[in-house]
Amino acid sequence: MSHEGIRIVSQDEARGEDTPKLTGEAIRPAKVRVDKSGGTGVVIEWKDGHRSSWNFAWLRAACPCATCHEEREKEGRAPGVVKPKPASLLPMYEAPPRPVEVTPVGNYAMRFKWNDGHEAGLYSWDYLRNVCDVEAEKQGGARA
Repeated sequence: MSHEGIRIVSQDEARGEDTPKLTGEAIRPAKVRVDKSGGTGVVIEWKDGHRSSWNFAWLRAACPCATCHEEREKEGRAPGVVKPKPASLLPMYEAPPRPVEVTPVGNYAMRFKWNDGHEAGLYSWDYLRNVCDVEAEKQGGARA
């Protein structure tokens, strides 16, 4: 049996995500602002001159922890896309996502403790810059 023409590819390549991953100065922040008290979100100015901003709802829906990542993958949702709520006659009020605490993690990430109790995700600079350029921009800038 011939296997000519068969090539093993990564999951990203299989999905057609051939956007190169950013590295170097592009994933090093020059300035990070988290507006926890105002509730507007996070703004990062990167050393390569790019500026990214996300609101807290987008960041919570883009949590990079294994549980959230696997759930998004199973449902086919991109980072930042909120899980659909089941239809009900009387929808319950749910407070918008807000961080209770924001903690730097070394020189490579930050961790949010969210008002829903979730705190497992480490938002690395690498992850944030790459979702900014790939996923969030596909959503038409819906992150800010």
